[in-house]
Amino acid sequence: MNLQQLKRAFTAVFFGIALSAAPPPASPDATCLGCHGDKSMGEKYVDAAKFSHTVHGDNGCASCHADVDVNDHPGKAVAPVDCASCHEKAARTYQNSTHGKSRKAGNTRAASCASCHSKHEIVKVNDPKAPVRRENLPRTCGQCHGEVVVNLEASVHGQATAAGITEAPTCTDCHSDHAIEDLRAASPMKISSQVCSRCHGDTRMNEKFDLPDNRVSTFFESFHGMSAKEGSKKGADCSSCHGYHLVLAASDPRSSINKANLVRTCGKCHANANENFSNGTIHVSKGKGTDLGARINNWVRSIYLSLIFMTIGGMAAHNLLLHRRKLQAKLNDPSRTFVRMDMAARIQHAMLAGSFILLVISGFALKYPDSWLSFVMFNSEVVRRLTHRIAASIMVVGAVAHLYYAIFDKNGRTFILDMLPEPKDLFDVIAQVRYLLVPGAPRPQFKRFGYAEKMEYWAVVWGTFLMGATGALIWFKMYATHWLPRWAVDVAITVHYFEAILATLAIIVWHFYFVIFDPDAYPLNFAFWDGKVNPHHHHEEHPLDHLAPKVHEDPDEDA
Repeated sequence: MNLQQLKRAFTAVFFGIALSAAPPPASPDATCLGCHGDKSMGEKYVDAAKFSHTVHGDNGCASCHADVDVNDHPGKAVAPVDCASCHEKAARTYQNSTHGKSRKAGNTRAASCASCHSKHEIVKVNDPKAPVRRENLPRTCGQCHGEVVVNLEASVHGQATAAGITEAPTCTDCHSDHAIEDLRAASPMKISSQVCSRCHGDTRMNEKFDLPDNRVSTFFESFHGMSAKEGSKKGADCSSCHGYHLVLAASDPRSSINKANLVRTCGKCHANANENFSNGTIHVSKGKGTDLGARINNWVRSIYLSLIFMTIGGMAAHNLLLHRRKLQAKLNDPSRTFVRMDMAARIQHAMLAGSFILLVISGFALKYPDSWLSFVMFNSEVVRRLTHRIAASIMVVGAVAHLYYAIFDKNGRTFILDMLPEPKDLFDVIAQVRYLLVPGAPRPQFKRFGYAEKMEYWAVVWGTFLMGATGALIWFKMYATHWLPRWAVDVAITVHYFEAILATLAIIVWHFYFVIFDPDAYPLNFAFWDGKVNPHHHHEEHPLDHLAPKVHEDPDEDA
Protein backbone atom coordinates (compact mmCIF):
# COMPACT_ATOMS: atom_id res chain seq x y z
CA MET A 1 0.00 0.00 0.00
CA ASN A 2 1.56 3.31 -1.04
CA LEU A 3 1.24 6.57 0.82
CA GLN A 4 -1.67 7.82 -1.30
CA GLN A 5 -3.80 4.72 -0.64
CA LEU A 6 -3.07 4.89 3.11
CA LYS A 7 -4.21 8.50 3.17
CA ARG A 8 -7.54 7.62 1.48
CA ALA A 9 -8.22 4.77 3.90
CA PHE A 10 -7.56 6.95 6.91
CA THR A 11 -9.91 9.65 5.60
CA ALA A 12 -12.73 7.13 5.03
CA VAL A 13 -12.43 5.70 8.54
CA PHE A 14 -12.31 9.18 10.09
CA PHE A 15 -15.46 10.40 8.36
CA GLY A 16 -17.26 7.12 9.07
CA ILE A 17 -16.59 7.50 12.78
CA ALA A 18 -17.61 11.15 12.66
CA LEU A 19 -20.86 10.47 10.82
CA SER A 20 -21.81 7.62 13.14
CA ALA A 21 -21.33 9.86 16.15
CA ALA A 22 -23.33 12.81 14.74
CA PRO A 23 -26.91 13.29 16.04
CA PRO A 24 -29.73 12.52 13.59
CA PRO A 25 -31.47 15.43 11.85
CA ALA A 26 -34.04 17.11 14.07
CA SER A 27 -37.70 16.06 13.44
CA PRO A 28 -40.25 18.74 12.42
CA ASP A 29 -42.01 18.39 15.81
CA ALA A 30 -38.71 18.79 17.63
CA THR A 31 -38.15 21.99 15.70
CA CYS A 32 -41.58 23.29 16.80
CA LEU A 33 -41.01 22.27 20.41
CA GLY A 34 -37.72 24.09 20.38
CA CYS A 35 -39.83 27.19 20.97
CA HIS A 36 -43.29 25.96 21.96
CA GLY A 37 -41.86 23.54 24.50
CA ASP A 38 -40.72 26.51 26.56
CA LYS A 39 -43.18 27.55 29.28
CA SER A 40 -42.35 31.16 28.63
CA MET A 41 -44.47 30.87 25.46
CA GLY A 42 -47.55 31.24 27.69
CA GLU A 43 -50.77 30.05 26.03
CA LYS A 44 -48.73 28.85 23.05
CA TYR A 45 -46.76 26.47 25.26
CA VAL A 46 -47.18 22.77 24.45
CA ASP A 47 -46.35 20.14 27.06
CA ALA A 48 -44.93 17.39 24.86
CA ALA A 49 -45.38 14.71 27.55
CA LYS A 50 -49.06 15.52 28.05
CA PHE A 51 -49.69 15.91 24.33
CA SER A 52 -48.39 12.41 23.68
CA HIS A 53 -51.22 10.97 25.82
CA THR A 54 -54.02 12.88 24.08
CA VAL A 55 -56.24 11.63 21.25
CA HIS A 56 -53.95 13.49 18.85
CA GLY A 57 -50.76 12.17 20.46
CA ASP A 58 -49.74 10.29 17.31
CA ASN A 59 -50.28 13.32 15.09
CA GLY A 60 -47.47 15.67 14.21
CA CYS A 61 -47.70 19.42 14.57
CA ALA A 62 -48.13 19.81 10.81
CA SER A 63 -51.24 17.60 10.90
CA CYS A 64 -53.19 20.54 12.26
CA HIS A 65 -50.85 23.47 11.43
CA ALA A 66 -50.37 22.53 7.80
CA ASP A 67 -49.89 26.15 6.73
CA VAL A 68 -46.81 26.73 8.95
CA ASP A 69 -43.48 26.90 7.11
CA VAL A 70 -40.49 26.82 9.44
CA ASN A 71 -38.59 29.02 6.98
CA ASP A 72 -40.85 32.05 7.59
CA HIS A 73 -42.06 31.23 11.11
CA PRO A 74 -42.25 33.08 13.42
CA GLY A 75 -43.17 36.23 11.61
CA LYS A 76 -46.02 35.06 9.38
CA ALA A 77 -49.49 34.82 10.94
CA VAL A 78 -50.72 31.28 11.57
CA ALA A 79 -54.16 30.42 10.23
CA PRO A 80 -56.76 28.96 12.64
CA VAL A 81 -56.74 25.18 12.73
CA ASP A 82 -59.29 23.60 10.39
CA CYS A 83 -60.73 20.70 12.37
CA ALA A 84 -62.95 19.82 9.42
CA SER A 85 -60.01 18.21 7.64
CA CYS A 86 -60.48 15.21 9.97
CA HIS A 87 -63.81 15.87 11.69
CA GLU A 88 -65.94 16.83 8.71
CA LYS A 89 -69.36 15.83 10.10
CA ALA A 90 -68.85 17.49 13.48
CA ALA A 91 -67.51 20.63 11.82
CA ARG A 92 -70.44 20.79 9.41
CA THR A 93 -72.87 20.46 12.31
CA TYR A 94 -70.99 23.13 14.27
CA GLN A 95 -71.22 25.56 11.34
CA ASN A 96 -75.02 25.43 11.62
CA SER A 97 -75.00 25.93 15.39
CA THR A 98 -75.53 29.25 17.14
CA HIS A 99 -71.77 29.34 17.88
CA GLY A 100 -70.80 28.62 14.29
CA LYS A 101 -73.21 31.20 12.87
CA SER A 102 -71.98 33.78 15.37
CA ARG A 103 -68.33 33.24 14.39
CA LYS A 104 -69.27 33.33 10.72
CA ALA A 105 -70.90 36.72 11.39
CA GLY A 106 -67.55 38.01 12.73
CA ASN A 107 -67.85 37.36 16.47
CA THR A 108 -64.40 35.98 17.30
CA ARG A 109 -65.43 35.51 20.94
CA ALA A 110 -68.01 32.88 20.04
CA ALA A 111 -67.03 29.36 21.06
CA SER A 112 -64.89 27.38 18.62
CA CYS A 113 -63.84 23.72 18.70
CA ALA A 114 -60.91 24.54 20.99
CA SER A 115 -63.14 26.52 23.37
CA CYS A 116 -64.90 23.32 24.41
CA HIS A 117 -62.36 20.57 23.62
CA SER A 118 -59.18 22.60 24.47
CA LYS A 119 -56.25 22.92 22.05
CA HIS A 120 -53.33 20.55 22.60
CA GLU A 121 -54.62 18.48 25.53
CA ILE A 122 -57.73 16.98 23.90
CA VAL A 123 -58.70 13.72 25.60
CA LYS A 124 -61.53 11.24 25.08
CA VAL A 125 -64.94 12.23 26.38
CA ASN A 126 -64.88 9.47 29.02
CA ASP A 127 -61.63 10.80 30.49
CA PRO A 128 -62.30 12.46 33.88
CA LYS A 129 -60.31 15.48 32.67
CA ALA A 130 -62.29 15.91 29.44
CA PRO A 131 -63.89 19.39 29.33
CA VAL A 132 -66.93 17.92 27.55
CA ARG A 133 -67.51 15.14 30.09
CA ARG A 134 -70.96 15.54 31.64
CA GLU A 135 -69.81 16.65 35.07
CA ASN A 136 -67.30 19.08 33.57
CA LEU A 137 -69.68 20.74 31.11
CA PRO A 138 -70.90 23.47 33.49
CA ARG A 139 -67.30 24.59 34.07
CA THR A 140 -66.56 24.47 30.33
CA CYS A 141 -69.71 26.33 29.28
CA GLY A 142 -69.31 28.67 32.23
CA GLN A 143 -66.22 30.18 30.60
CA CYS A 144 -68.65 32.18 28.46
CA HIS A 145 -72.00 31.65 30.16
CA GLY A 146 -71.06 32.23 33.77
CA GLU A 147 -74.40 33.49 35.08
CA VAL A 148 -76.30 30.74 33.29
CA VAL A 149 -74.13 28.07 34.88
CA VAL A 150 -74.57 29.61 38.34
CA ASN A 151 -78.35 29.33 37.90
CA LEU A 152 -78.09 25.82 36.47
CA GLU A 153 -76.00 24.56 39.39
CA ALA A 154 -78.52 26.02 41.85
CA SER A 155 -81.45 24.39 40.04
CA VAL A 156 -82.97 20.96 40.70
CA HIS A 157 -81.12 19.72 37.63
CA GLY A 158 -77.76 21.03 38.82
CA GLN A 159 -78.30 19.65 42.33
CA ALA A 160 -79.08 16.23 40.85
CA THR A 161 -75.92 16.34 38.73
CA ALA A 162 -73.87 17.29 41.79
CA ALA A 163 -75.39 14.32 43.62
CA GLY A 164 -74.01 12.00 40.93
CA ILE A 165 -77.26 11.32 39.08
CA THR A 166 -76.07 10.77 35.53
CA GLU A 167 -79.57 11.09 34.05
CA ALA A 168 -79.87 14.69 35.25
CA PRO A 169 -79.86 17.06 32.27
CA THR A 170 -76.87 19.25 31.67
CA CYS A 171 -76.06 21.88 29.02
CA THR A 172 -75.89 19.62 25.94
CA ASP A 173 -79.01 17.64 26.87
CA CYS A 174 -81.14 20.70 26.16
CA HIS A 175 -78.95 22.65 23.73
CA SER A 176 -77.43 19.69 21.82
CA ASP A 177 -73.72 18.95 21.27
CA HIS A 178 -72.10 20.35 18.15
CA ALA A 179 -75.42 21.72 16.86
CA ILE A 180 -75.74 24.03 19.87
CA GLU A 181 -79.12 25.78 19.73
CA ASP A 182 -80.17 29.13 21.11
CA LEU A 183 -83.56 28.18 22.49
CA ARG A 184 -84.66 31.70 23.38
CA ALA A 185 -86.45 32.05 20.04
CA ALA A 186 -87.70 28.45 19.95
CA SER A 187 -91.45 27.88 19.61
CA PRO A 188 -93.49 26.71 22.62
CA MET A 189 -94.09 23.42 20.78
CA LYS A 190 -90.37 22.78 20.36
CA ILE A 191 -89.57 23.57 24.01
CA SER A 192 -92.38 21.42 25.34
CA SER A 193 -92.28 18.47 22.97
CA GLN A 194 -88.58 18.20 22.09
CA VAL A 195 -86.66 19.60 25.05
CA CYS A 196 -88.47 19.16 28.37
CA SER A 197 -90.44 16.08 27.35
CA ARG A 198 -87.25 14.14 26.56
CA CYS A 199 -87.00 13.48 30.29
CA HIS A 200 -90.40 14.38 31.74
CA GLY A 201 -92.23 12.42 29.06
CA ASP A 202 -90.09 9.32 29.64
CA THR A 203 -92.01 6.79 31.73
CA ARG A 204 -88.84 4.94 32.76
CA MET A 205 -87.23 8.16 33.95
CA ASN A 206 -90.32 9.25 35.87
CA GLU A 207 -90.67 5.87 37.56
CA LYS A 208 -87.01 5.76 38.55
CA PHE A 209 -87.03 9.19 40.18
CA ASP A 210 -90.64 9.13 41.43
CA LEU A 211 -91.72 12.02 39.21
CA PRO A 212 -95.30 12.57 38.00
CA ASP A 213 -95.81 10.69 34.74
CA ASN A 214 -98.45 13.04 33.33
CA ARG A 215 -96.64 16.37 33.22
CA VAL A 216 -96.27 16.44 29.44
CA SER A 217 -99.71 14.99 28.60
CA THR A 218 -101.59 17.31 30.98
CA PHE A 219 -99.70 20.33 29.64
CA PHE A 220 -100.82 19.55 26.11
CA GLU A 221 -104.40 19.13 27.36
CA SER A 222 -104.28 22.68 28.76
CA PHE A 223 -104.97 25.84 26.76
CA HIS A 224 -101.24 26.59 26.62
CA GLY A 225 -100.47 23.15 25.22
CA MET A 226 -103.29 23.22 22.70
CA SER A 227 -102.21 26.66 21.44
CA ALA A 228 -98.65 25.32 21.10
CA LYS A 229 -99.95 22.46 18.94
CA GLU A 230 -101.78 25.01 16.82
CA GLY A 231 -98.43 26.71 16.12
CA SER A 232 -98.67 29.67 18.49
CA LYS A 233 -95.37 31.49 18.89
CA LYS A 234 -96.45 33.52 21.91
CA GLY A 235 -98.15 30.91 24.06
CA ALA A 236 -96.61 29.69 27.30
CA ASP A 237 -94.38 26.63 27.32
CA CYS A 238 -92.74 24.73 30.18
CA SER A 239 -89.99 27.31 30.65
CA SER A 240 -92.48 30.20 30.74
CA CYS A 241 -93.61 29.05 34.18
CA HIS A 242 -90.74 26.92 35.48
CA GLY A 243 -87.85 29.01 34.15
CA TYR A 244 -85.01 28.10 31.83
CA HIS A 245 -81.91 27.40 33.89
CA LEU A 246 -82.97 28.20 37.46
CA VAL A 247 -85.62 25.49 37.62
CA LEU A 248 -86.59 25.01 41.26
CA ALA A 249 -89.05 22.87 43.16
CA ALA A 250 -92.38 24.51 43.97
CA SER A 251 -91.51 24.30 47.66
CA ASP A 252 -88.44 26.55 47.15
CA PRO A 253 -89.30 30.20 48.02
CA ARG A 254 -87.22 31.30 45.01
CA SER A 255 -89.18 29.13 42.59
CA SER A 256 -91.27 30.89 39.96
CA ILE A 257 -94.06 28.38 40.64
CA ASN A 258 -93.94 28.80 44.41
CA LYS A 259 -97.39 29.87 45.58
CA ALA A 260 -96.05 33.22 46.75
CA ASN A 261 -94.61 33.95 43.28
CA LEU A 262 -97.42 32.68 41.05
CA VAL A 263 -99.10 36.07 40.56
CA ARG A 264 -95.83 37.53 39.28
CA THR A 265 -95.20 34.50 37.05
CA CYS A 266 -98.67 34.57 35.51
CA GLY A 267 -98.44 38.34 35.24
CA LYS A 268 -95.63 38.05 32.70
CA CYS A 269 -98.29 37.17 30.13
CA HIS A 270 -101.55 38.06 31.87
CA ALA A 271 -101.25 41.70 32.93
CA ASN A 272 -104.26 41.67 35.26
CA ALA A 273 -103.42 38.38 36.98
CA ASN A 274 -104.38 38.18 40.64
CA GLU A 275 -104.20 35.55 43.33
CA ASN A 276 -107.49 33.89 42.39
CA PHE A 277 -106.44 33.69 38.75
CA SER A 278 -103.04 32.21 39.60
CA ASN A 279 -104.62 29.45 41.67
CA GLY A 280 -105.77 27.71 38.48
CA THR A 281 -104.41 24.25 37.76
CA ILE A 282 -102.34 23.25 34.75
CA HIS A 283 -101.09 19.72 35.40
CA VAL A 284 -104.26 18.12 36.81
CA SER A 285 -105.67 15.20 34.84
CA LYS A 286 -109.34 15.18 34.05
CA GLY A 287 -111.35 13.60 36.84
CA LYS A 288 -108.58 14.02 39.42
CA GLY A 289 -107.92 16.53 42.17
CA THR A 290 -109.10 16.65 45.78
CA ASP A 291 -109.70 20.31 46.60
CA LEU A 292 -113.21 21.82 46.54
CA GLY A 293 -112.83 23.39 43.08
CA ALA A 294 -111.53 20.14 41.58
CA ARG A 295 -114.38 18.14 43.14
CA ILE A 296 -117.02 20.55 41.81
CA ASN A 297 -115.36 20.48 38.39
CA ASN A 298 -115.37 16.67 38.45
CA TRP A 299 -119.07 16.56 39.36
CA VAL A 300 -119.97 18.94 36.55
CA ARG A 301 -117.84 16.89 34.15
CA SER A 302 -119.54 13.64 35.19
CA ILE A 303 -123.02 15.17 34.89
CA TYR A 304 -122.28 16.48 31.41
CA LEU A 305 -120.78 13.21 30.24
CA SER A 306 -123.94 11.41 31.36
CA LEU A 307 -126.12 14.08 29.77
CA ILE A 308 -124.21 13.89 26.48
CA PHE A 309 -124.40 10.10 26.43
CA MET A 310 -128.14 10.03 27.10
CA THR A 311 -129.08 12.94 24.83
CA ILE A 312 -126.92 12.14 21.81
CA GLY A 313 -127.38 8.41 22.34
CA GLY A 314 -131.15 8.88 22.34
CA MET A 315 -130.99 11.05 19.20
CA ALA A 316 -128.80 8.48 17.46
CA ALA A 317 -131.11 5.61 18.45
CA HIS A 318 -134.15 7.55 17.24
CA ASN A 319 -132.59 8.32 13.85
CA LEU A 320 -131.20 4.83 13.39
CA LEU A 321 -134.67 3.36 13.96
CA LEU A 322 -136.16 5.92 11.57
CA HIS A 323 -133.51 5.14 8.99
CA ARG A 324 -134.20 1.43 9.43
CA ARG A 325 -137.89 1.93 8.69
CA LYS A 326 -137.11 3.93 5.55
CA LEU A 327 -134.66 1.29 4.38
CA GLN A 328 -137.31 -1.37 4.91
CA ALA A 329 -139.83 0.68 2.99
CA LYS A 330 -137.51 1.06 0.03
CA LEU A 331 -136.46 -2.59 0.13
CA ASN A 332 -140.13 -3.70 0.15
CA ASP A 333 -141.22 -1.20 -2.50
CA PRO A 334 -143.50 -3.26 -4.84
CA SER A 335 -142.41 -1.20 -7.84
CA ARG A 336 -138.92 -2.71 -7.67
CA THR A 337 -139.45 -5.50 -10.18
CA PHE A 338 -136.68 -5.31 -12.77
CA VAL A 339 -133.71 -7.63 -11.98
CA ARG A 340 -130.51 -5.76 -12.80
CA MET A 341 -128.11 -8.16 -11.01
CA ASP A 342 -128.56 -11.94 -11.06
CA MET A 343 -127.66 -14.14 -8.10
CA ALA A 344 -124.16 -14.97 -9.41
CA ALA A 345 -123.37 -11.27 -9.84
CA ARG A 346 -124.65 -10.47 -6.35
CA ILE A 347 -122.49 -13.20 -4.77
CA GLN A 348 -119.42 -11.92 -6.59
CA HIS A 349 -120.23 -8.35 -5.50
CA ALA A 350 -120.62 -9.50 -1.88
CA MET A 351 -117.24 -11.25 -1.98
CA LEU A 352 -115.60 -8.18 -3.50
CA ALA A 353 -117.24 -5.66 -1.16
CA GLY A 354 -116.70 -7.70 2.01
CA SER A 355 -113.08 -8.55 1.28
CA PHE A 356 -112.36 -4.96 0.18
CA ILE A 357 -113.67 -3.48 3.43
CA LEU A 358 -111.67 -5.96 5.51
CA LEU A 359 -108.56 -5.29 3.44
CA VAL A 360 -108.89 -1.53 3.90
CA ILE A 361 -109.34 -1.76 7.66
CA SER A 362 -106.65 -4.38 8.28
CA GLY A 363 -104.23 -2.82 5.78
CA PHE A 364 -104.37 0.74 7.08
CA ALA A 365 -104.34 -0.55 10.68
CA LEU A 366 -100.70 -1.49 10.06
CA LYS A 367 -99.85 1.95 8.68
CA TYR A 368 -101.77 3.79 11.40
CA PRO A 369 -101.45 1.64 14.53
CA ASP A 370 -102.66 4.42 16.85
CA SER A 371 -105.97 4.90 15.05
CA TRP A 372 -109.39 3.32 15.52
CA LEU A 373 -108.51 0.90 12.71
CA SER A 374 -106.09 -0.87 15.02
CA PHE A 375 -108.74 -0.99 17.75
CA VAL A 376 -111.10 -2.76 15.33
CA MET A 377 -108.34 -5.33 14.83
CA PHE A 378 -108.21 -5.84 18.64
CA ASN A 379 -104.84 -4.04 18.71
CA SER A 380 -103.31 -7.34 17.70
CA GLU A 381 -100.83 -7.72 14.86
CA VAL A 382 -101.66 -11.42 14.65
CA VAL A 383 -105.38 -10.71 14.19
CA ARG A 384 -104.65 -7.91 11.73
CA ARG A 385 -102.27 -10.01 9.64
CA LEU A 386 -104.57 -13.04 9.50
CA THR A 387 -107.59 -10.87 8.66
CA HIS A 388 -105.70 -9.15 5.84
CA ARG A 389 -104.51 -12.41 4.33
CA ILE A 390 -107.88 -14.15 4.62
CA ALA A 391 -109.60 -11.15 3.01
CA ALA A 392 -106.99 -11.12 0.24
CA SER A 393 -107.61 -14.81 -0.41
CA ILE A 394 -111.39 -14.21 -0.59
CA MET A 395 -110.85 -11.39 -3.09
CA VAL A 396 -108.65 -13.64 -5.26
CA VAL A 397 -111.25 -16.43 -5.15
CA GLY A 398 -113.92 -13.88 -6.07
CA ALA A 399 -111.81 -12.67 -8.99
CA VAL A 400 -111.40 -16.24 -10.26
CA ALA A 401 -115.16 -16.83 -9.87
CA HIS A 402 -115.86 -13.67 -11.86
CA LEU A 403 -113.50 -14.79 -14.60
CA TYR A 404 -115.35 -18.12 -14.79
CA TYR A 405 -118.68 -16.26 -14.83
CA ALA A 406 -117.49 -13.99 -17.67
CA ILE A 407 -116.38 -16.95 -19.83
CA PHE A 408 -118.80 -19.78 -19.17
CA ASP A 409 -122.05 -18.09 -18.12
CA LYS A 410 -124.37 -16.54 -20.70
CA ASN A 411 -125.28 -13.64 -18.41
CA GLY A 412 -121.59 -13.17 -17.63
CA ARG A 413 -120.63 -12.99 -21.30
CA THR A 414 -123.40 -10.47 -21.92
CA PHE A 415 -122.18 -8.47 -18.92
CA ILE A 416 -118.63 -8.28 -20.29
CA LEU A 417 -119.82 -7.30 -23.78
CA ASP A 418 -121.96 -4.52 -22.29
CA MET A 419 -119.00 -3.33 -20.19
CA LEU A 420 -116.61 -2.94 -23.13
CA PRO A 421 -115.68 0.69 -23.83
CA GLU A 422 -116.95 2.15 -27.10
CA PRO A 423 -116.78 5.53 -28.90
CA LYS A 424 -120.23 6.44 -27.57
CA ASP A 425 -118.77 6.59 -24.04
CA LEU A 426 -116.50 9.47 -25.03
CA PHE A 427 -119.41 11.40 -26.53
CA ASP A 428 -121.45 10.63 -23.41
CA VAL A 429 -118.73 12.14 -21.20
CA ILE A 430 -118.75 15.33 -23.29
CA ALA A 431 -122.56 15.46 -23.27
CA GLN A 432 -122.66 14.86 -19.49
CA VAL A 433 -120.21 17.70 -18.80
CA ARG A 434 -122.33 19.98 -20.97
CA TYR A 435 -125.49 18.80 -19.16
CA LEU A 436 -123.92 19.51 -15.76
CA LEU A 437 -122.58 22.95 -16.67
CA VAL A 438 -125.01 24.39 -19.23
CA PRO A 439 -128.59 25.10 -18.06
CA GLY A 440 -131.15 23.47 -20.33
CA ALA A 441 -128.64 21.15 -22.04
CA PRO A 442 -130.09 17.66 -22.75
CA ARG A 443 -129.05 14.74 -20.58
CA PRO A 444 -127.14 11.99 -22.41
CA GLN A 445 -128.86 8.64 -22.77
CA PHE A 446 -126.94 5.62 -21.51
CA LYS A 447 -127.03 1.97 -22.44
CA ARG A 448 -127.03 -0.80 -19.86
CA PHE A 449 -123.80 0.59 -18.43
CA GLY A 450 -122.75 4.22 -18.79
CA TYR A 451 -119.22 5.58 -18.82
CA ALA A 452 -119.23 5.94 -15.02
CA GLU A 453 -119.92 2.24 -14.44
CA LYS A 454 -117.46 1.17 -17.11
CA MET A 455 -114.69 3.34 -15.64
CA GLU A 456 -115.30 1.88 -12.20
CA TYR A 457 -115.49 -1.73 -13.39
CA TRP A 458 -112.24 -1.68 -15.35
CA ALA A 459 -110.54 0.21 -12.52
CA VAL A 460 -111.58 -2.62 -10.20
CA VAL A 461 -110.21 -5.19 -12.65
CA TRP A 462 -106.89 -3.39 -12.88
CA GLY A 463 -106.73 -2.68 -9.14
CA THR A 464 -107.49 -6.29 -8.23
CA PHE A 465 -104.73 -7.54 -10.50
CA LEU A 466 -102.21 -4.96 -9.27
CA MET A 467 -103.04 -5.38 -5.57
CA GLY A 468 -103.02 -9.16 -5.91
CA ALA A 469 -99.61 -9.19 -7.62
CA THR A 470 -97.93 -6.75 -5.23
CA GLY A 471 -99.64 -8.34 -2.22
CA ALA A 472 -98.36 -11.78 -3.20
CA LEU A 473 -94.85 -10.38 -3.62
CA ILE A 474 -95.00 -8.84 -0.15
CA TRP A 475 -96.58 -11.93 1.42
CA PHE A 476 -94.06 -14.35 -0.08
CA LYS A 477 -91.06 -12.02 -0.08
CA MET A 478 -88.72 -14.66 1.34
CA TYR A 479 -89.28 -16.76 -1.78
CA ALA A 480 -89.51 -13.84 -4.20
CA THR A 481 -86.10 -12.49 -3.24
CA HIS A 482 -84.49 -15.70 -4.48
CA TRP A 483 -85.12 -14.37 -7.98
CA LEU A 484 -85.76 -10.64 -7.48
CA PRO A 485 -83.67 -7.87 -5.88
CA ARG A 486 -84.77 -6.70 -2.43
CA TRP A 487 -85.78 -3.29 -3.77
CA ALA A 488 -88.51 -5.00 -5.82
CA VAL A 489 -90.31 -5.77 -2.54
CA ASP A 490 -89.91 -2.15 -1.41
CA VAL A 491 -91.40 -0.92 -4.68
CA ALA A 492 -94.25 -3.44 -4.31
CA ILE A 493 -95.00 -2.07 -0.81
CA THR A 494 -95.12 1.49 -2.16
CA VAL A 495 -97.40 0.51 -5.05
CA HIS A 496 -99.62 -1.54 -2.71
CA TYR A 497 -100.00 1.36 -0.26
CA PHE A 498 -100.78 4.11 -2.75
CA GLU A 499 -103.03 1.91 -4.88
CA ALA A 500 -104.95 1.13 -1.68
CA ILE A 501 -105.39 4.85 -1.00
CA LEU A 502 -106.52 5.44 -4.59
CA ALA A 503 -109.00 2.56 -4.48
CA THR A 504 -110.44 3.52 -1.08
CA LEU A 505 -110.96 7.15 -2.04
CA ALA A 506 -112.46 6.14 -5.39
CA ILE A 507 -115.00 3.88 -3.68
CA ILE A 508 -115.95 6.57 -1.15
CA VAL A 509 -116.12 9.49 -3.58
CA TRP A 510 -117.40 7.72 -6.73
CA HIS A 511 -119.16 4.43 -5.94
CA PHE A 512 -120.79 5.48 -2.67
CA TYR A 513 -122.24 8.56 -4.34
CA PHE A 514 -124.06 6.57 -7.01
CA VAL A 515 -125.40 3.88 -4.66
CA ILE A 516 -126.00 5.91 -1.48
CA PHE A 517 -125.71 9.69 -1.69
CA ASP A 518 -127.32 10.26 -5.07
CA PRO A 519 -130.79 11.66 -4.14
CA ASP A 520 -132.37 9.17 -6.56
CA ALA A 521 -130.68 6.25 -4.78
CA TYR A 522 -130.79 7.45 -1.17
CA PRO A 523 -130.87 5.91 1.37
CA LEU A 524 -129.50 2.90 -0.53
CA ASN A 525 -129.66 1.17 -3.88
CA PHE A 526 -130.71 -2.37 -2.91
CA ALA A 527 -129.73 -3.96 -6.22
CA PHE A 528 -126.71 -5.48 -4.45
CA TRP A 529 -129.11 -7.28 -2.06
CA ASP A 530 -131.87 -8.70 -4.24
CA GLY A 531 -130.79 -7.45 -7.67
CA LYS A 532 -134.01 -5.46 -8.24
CA VAL A 533 -134.54 -1.85 -9.23
CA ASN A 534 -137.54 0.27 -10.11
CA PRO A 535 -138.15 -0.12 -13.89
CA HIS A 536 -139.21 3.51 -14.26
CA HIS A 537 -136.10 4.78 -12.47
CA HIS A 538 -133.93 2.36 -14.45
CA HIS A 539 -135.44 3.63 -17.70
CA GLU A 540 -134.53 7.21 -16.73
CA GLU A 541 -130.94 6.23 -15.94
CA HIS A 542 -130.41 3.69 -18.76
CA PRO A 543 -133.01 4.31 -21.47
CA LEU A 544 -130.95 2.43 -24.08
CA ASP A 545 -130.56 -0.77 -22.02
CA HIS A 546 -131.40 -3.61 -24.39
CA LEU A 547 -132.35 -5.91 -21.50
CA ALA A 548 -134.75 -3.56 -19.71
CA PRO A 549 -138.52 -3.82 -20.21
CA LYS A 550 -140.22 -1.01 -22.07
CA VAL A 551 -141.74 1.53 -19.73
CA HIS A 552 -144.88 3.33 -20.88
CA GLU A 553 -145.60 6.68 -19.35
CA ASP A 554 -149.01 6.98 -17.70
CA PRO A 555 -150.71 10.04 -19.18
CA ASP A 556 -152.54 10.59 -15.88
CA GLU A 557 -149.35 10.39 -13.81
CA ASP A 558 -148.51 14.09 -14.14
CA ALA A 559 -152.10 15.22 -13.77
